[in-house]
Amino acid sequence: MTTTQSTSVPTAAPSAPAVGHRIQNAVIKYGFIFVTVTLFAYFAISEPSFRDSATLLDTLRYVSVAAVLGLGVTLTMAVGGMDMSVGAVAGLGVTVAAKTMVTYNQVGTVAILAVVAAGALAGLLNALLIVVLKIPDMLATLGTMFVIQGTKLILVDGQSITPGMTQSDGTTAPGRFTEGFLRIDRGTFLGVPGSVLIFGALTVVAWVFLARTRWGRVLYAIGANPEASRLVGIRVGAYRALAYVLSGVLASIGGLILASRIGQGDVSAGTSQLLEAVAVALVGTSVLGRGRPNVWGTALGAVLIGIITTGLTIEGLPYYTQDVVEGAVLILALVFSFTLSKRRTA
Repeated sequence: MTTTQSTSVPTAAPSAPAVGHRIQNAVIKYGFIFVTVTLFAYFAISEPSFRDSATLLDTLRYVSVAAVLGLGVTLTMAVGGMDMSVGAVAGLGVTVAAKTMVTYNQVGTVAILAVVAAGALAGLLNALLIVVLKIPDMLATLGTMFVIQGTKLILVDGQSITPGMTQSDGTTAPGRFTEGFLRIDRGTFLGVPGSVLIFGALTVVAWVFLARTRWGRVLYAIGANPEASRLVGIRVGAYRALAYVLSGVLASIGGLILASRIGQGDVSAGTSQLLEAVAVALVGTSVLGRGRPNVWGTALGAVLIGIITTGLTIEGLPYYTQDVVEGAVLILALVFSFTLSKRRTA
């Protein structure tokens, strides 16, 4: 009779490289969310006024313009491009809205339609330069940015438009910003500012478009490999044009919010919005380790910029230090998106 001895093989402990790999993956995937939550908790603990619901809503209201513009930038990044004209288009929207209501004495609805049409035309101009004339995206949209900024100044003879102003022909401007138009940003629904509701609604719509429709998947495919997309029969030029037209429309909506906020046709409006819009879109690429433009990442990037700006303002830091902090956060996001993710895939 023979006895069989069973030998148990001990389970090997996870190797150090495997543990390090998992930690690195966790940092890439959740690192930026952790940074956002940590900063929010820090300001909420150190500054009691930061916890007020009014402050939080004001933070979202403040970033709504950059967030909406950032959604447009996200669409163009999805096709492998970059729209550098969004700030100028938003500023054009402010001028067109003021010109329509103050100079031509039209109602707010007409102004809204005129602004959106101007944004769509700006997007078409970008599409013409990029798709038809084959100019690189960034160079084409930079050129468009300067053209739009100059056109905006020509339309108003280089001066801001305010109700009751004396016009170049000596007459008094007959119109004003209508109450309905001003409610775009200043009005509330169930206590939530209108601009925050627009930001939220457009985020959901853009997410559905990019993540849940064939058009969105095609945009991502073009961004990943335009030549392969062309070989399988995708009309690459048409989809790239669509991305830039949608970006122009979104930038014009940002201009509507901005015009409603300031209540006049400020010729400098929109100038500072470009950098923030590009920043939130780039920050968004690091969310959940996706390494590609995505709508929820852009929204979180906008919220993070708002948290930083509001928190530092409440703590009394000079405004000129905020750019340094925002730039550092952007660099950190790019490290998550590119440096760490490339090491993971290496």
